[in-house]
Amino acid sequence: MSPADSTLPPRTTRVPSFSRRRALGSLLAISALGFLTACGGNATAGGGQGSLAATAPLATSVPAGTTIKVGDPTIHVALELSGLIKELDGINVEFANISGGPQTTEAFRANALDVGSVADIPPIHATWTGLDVRIIASAYRQDAVNHPLYELGVAPGSGISKLEDLRGKKIAYSPGQAQGALVLRILEKAGLTQDDVQLVELPSTGDTYSTVLASKQVDAAPLGGVQIKRYLSKYKADGATTLRHGLRDDPGHLYSPAKVLADPAKAAALAAYVKVWGKAQRWIQDHPQEWLEGYYVKDQGLSREDGLYLIKAAGKRDLPTSWAEGIARHQQTIDLLAREQKKPRLNAADLYDTRFEAIAGTAFAAAGKGGSA
Repeated sequence: MSPADSTLPPRTTRVPSFSRRRALGSLLAISALGFLTACGGNATAGGGQGSLAATAPLATSVPAGTTIKVGDPTIHVALELSGLIKELDGINVEFANISGGPQTTEAFRANALDVGSVADIPPIHATWTGLDVRIIASAYRQDAVNHPLYELGVAPGSGISKLEDLRGKKIAYSPGQAQGALVLRILEKAGLTQDDVQLVELPSTGDTYSTVLASKQVDAAPLGGVQIKRYLSKYKADGATTLRHGLRDDPGHLYSPAKVLADPAKAAALAAYVKVWGKAQRWIQDHPQEWLEGYYVKDQGLSREDGLYLIKAAGKRDLPTSWAEGIARHQQTIDLLAREQKKPRLNAADLYDTRFEAIAGTAFAAAGKGGSA
């Protein structure tokens, strides 16, 4: 769930019947998602096969032989390090190193994935492109404003010292991703519109944003995770800075195609996965040293200094048993995007499968008490 994850080369792993052995497999060839344009009006997620997902109770057991394909590489590592992966014995799980909205949505369309880990924007854009999806788990950060995922990187010599100084500046922008939505929210906070700035569409992959900032191709760009630290380390002497935006940018979700959730066997398997996902979130928080060495250093290839930076920046996790507040914030984001990107307005609540609402949060809380949910 760290923004640093996307800077590493992809790896696809298959774990049959949840043995702890990891086998490298073929990488899925995922094309970039081209978002369709829709204008005005209102729209709702749902209908078709997916409507069954909102009404049929979750099965209490997972039928033998059920397989789920999971794009959740960070939690995959946590499950192995913690031993929690044993709690999913009997379910066939295929882990793929797929994350982020465009890759995950394309994998859904290709029937190559049953669940993916993303921020709050991909489920919105997937719906706008006609793909019926539902969120089945949510995680946030406590004191999220003071533990942001992103800061606004400022190019040397740009003259930006506060958000209002963005007027007339070039800003890196990635529509369809969390960074793009954050740029629009920052402009709104600063009392600016898209007409007051020049948005430069660039993919937010690897160190792209740091590079274009350092070369002054843009004046500002959202930087995430360890990229914040590295950008300042390399270019602060040249005048590079970052700005805290003072907004919440912390949502992290698991989401699935509605047609997958309409399959009782897969829905039951995903419920089991969400429960262990909640426990894994707690294990990461409660075992920072093991997470530092096993994930950031060994798996991701970061330095211990960078790993410690990310752990400190993340703060404590918040997995609620009620989605009400999160849905309300999600609705605000949808309304902003619909207005600024000329898309249909969606009902945020329609993006959530409430059968799963309390599963992850209950497991997270119980794990913190040394119990089991």
